[in-house]
Amino acid sequence: MSAVAEGTLLWEPSESVKEQSNLSAYMRWLKERKGLDFDDYVPLWQWSVDNIGAFWVSIWEYFAVQATQPYSEALASRTMPGARWFAGAHLNYAEHFFRKATSDQPALLFQSERQPLTAITWDELRRKVGAVAAALRSMGVAPGDRVVAYMPNIPDTLVAFLACASLGAIWSSCSPDFGSPSVIDRFKQIEPKVLFAIDGYQYGGKAFDRSAVVAELQAALPTLEKTVLVPYLNPAARADALTNGLNWADLLVQEAELTFEHVPFEHPLWVLYSSGTTGLPKPIVHSQGGILLEHLKSLHLHFDLKPGDRFFWFTTTGWMMWNFLIGAPLVGATPLIYDGSPAWPDIDVIWKFAQDSGMTFFGTSASYITSCMKAGVEPARTYDLSKLCGIGSTGSPLPPEGFQWVYERVKSDIWLASYSGGTDICSGFVGGCVLLPVHAGELQGCCLGVKAVAFDETGQPVIGQMGELVVTEPMPSMPIYFWNDPDNQRYKSSYFEVYPGVWRHGDWVVFKPNGSLVIYGRSDSTINRMGVRMGTSEIYSAVESIPEVLDSLVIDLEGLGGASYMPLFVVLRESVALDDELKVRIKGAIRGALSPRHVPDEIFAIPDVPRTLSGKKLEVPIKKVLRGMPVEQAANPDSLKNPEMMQYFADLAEKMPR
Repeated sequence: MSAVAEGTLLWEPSESVKEQSNLSAYMRWLKERKGLDFDDYVPLWQWSVDNIGAFWVSIWEYFAVQATQPYSEALASRTMPGARWFAGAHLNYAEHFFRKATSDQPALLFQSERQPLTAITWDELRRKVGAVAAALRSMGVAPGDRVVAYMPNIPDTLVAFLACASLGAIWSSCSPDFGSPSVIDRFKQIEPKVLFAIDGYQYGGKAFDRSAVVAELQAALPTLEKTVLVPYLNPAARADALTNGLNWADLLVQEAELTFEHVPFEHPLWVLYSSGTTGLPKPIVHSQGGILLEHLKSLHLHFDLKPGDRFFWFTTTGWMMWNFLIGAPLVGATPLIYDGSPAWPDIDVIWKFAQDSGMTFFGTSASYITSCMKAGVEPARTYDLSKLCGIGSTGSPLPPEGFQWVYERVKSDIWLASYSGGTDICSGFVGGCVLLPVHAGELQGCCLGVKAVAFDETGQPVIGQMGELVVTEPMPSMPIYFWNDPDNQRYKSSYFEVYPGVWRHGDWVVFKPNGSLVIYGRSDSTINRMGVRMGTSEIYSAVESIPEVLDSLVIDLEGLGGASYMPLFVVLRESVALDDELKVRIKGAIRGALSPRHVPDEIFAIPDVPRTLSGKKLEVPIKKVLRGMPVEQAANPDSLKNPEMMQYFADLAEKMPR
């Protein structure tokens, strides 16, 4: 592919796309019902952040949110933290999930390495959720009790979650590729009453027995009263060896009508977790009402999902995108769930899934897109993607060449939406808008109701220069609190310590005059060479444009030895050596794309880039290790995907300049 520059126009919505979009329908509704006349997205967004309370009331009314008790006030206070939303209202998330059930479309579609594409009907889903909810009720589970799951991305996990939510119990899940210490660190904090667990799972064609881990979880979680074993690896697996164990099949035999416990708007729905690279993972609590409103808004207005659409995101149950994906039925769309490796039996497997499932929106990570680029995948030549209308990318910044690959190798007339948000709000702050053009390397704009801006070092908003991504107005899906956090101390220090009353997210961002933006990586791992700040993503984009380089990590150790010292670490293709010629080309790519001052002082070949369990590069912990901090203080090994890599950097630290 020929190189494309950041900001290059790649796609514009046609007039028919604009006219048929959910955003246009919403703007017509605002004009008819509220007398508000918007001819474009930017003034609509401005109104939504200048009139936060009125905006979220419009979302409530537009989606006809059902509440058994009305709210007394939409937003009692705009302070952060502490904003209280829709006080007095009582509702249930799971009830809204089933509101658009229809015999015309399946409730969900599922495929795994072990099972071909399978449709789950709404009748089947409702029957199973009703049965499991009744079983949980018979176990004594009541509103506020915690129910946890050590489960993969399969329909049974969704059934268990919906049963939990219907009762007003609090859900939390971990993917079975997490080791027992990581799971215990998370679940032990919230003292669960019931555990759902699988016997094992398959990934990359290999079977992984998890029976020993389940036994460890039982031993480490003294509050557990029941453990439900869901057979997955072995269909004949039973809970006989487990203390107070129950078999999943036994829960499903009883017929029970599905009912819904109506809880206050701010009643907890689930607990998600920060990556926990240092200390215990932060248990982030979101509300039933806050998540309901945020996901209605995001899925319908920002992902443009309509009844009959088929929505996919490649995720596990340990990433917040699972919680987001399963919300698709709130707006009448069908979630597509896949369990297994995205590269087995080959890297084409998910593109074939897109074809076979009739996928209309394909959600993935930036790293998956770049992996497809490196592998030379050309989905447009191999698969029928005629029903695919949109592609979403999140997890890390998508470089311009990633955008270009989508338009040249997937589909030339597709809407590509790069999103950024996080576990913290279980949604996006900034991302896609089908009414706006797509430019290479850029996110299209701020999401409705999200007053995101860039702050300079003095805490003033800036446009056209790099600054801290902050949010200056509250959102309903911001955490209601962290679990077991007296006086909100951890919560406040996580987001509000730098700018009191303003949410600091920890990303470097540049807002363009037209409202689009570019994210340059985490602000606590910024490159600062000779006074010029730069996000790490720009260096990764330049380095990983070289075919021999599969992955990279850059660390700026400014201050060591009195001058800035910046090593670059690269993961190379098999049988490729880091010789002088390759080093010259890597440095040349950085010099040409950025500047001579951003050329690394040294380049090292490493077997793997250290990452968290959710796939984030460990820039800050590695920086600490290279500065001499002991590995066990810099990062919790149980939170890492490849903890063995930490020792490599600890050994290297002994040879670093001091």
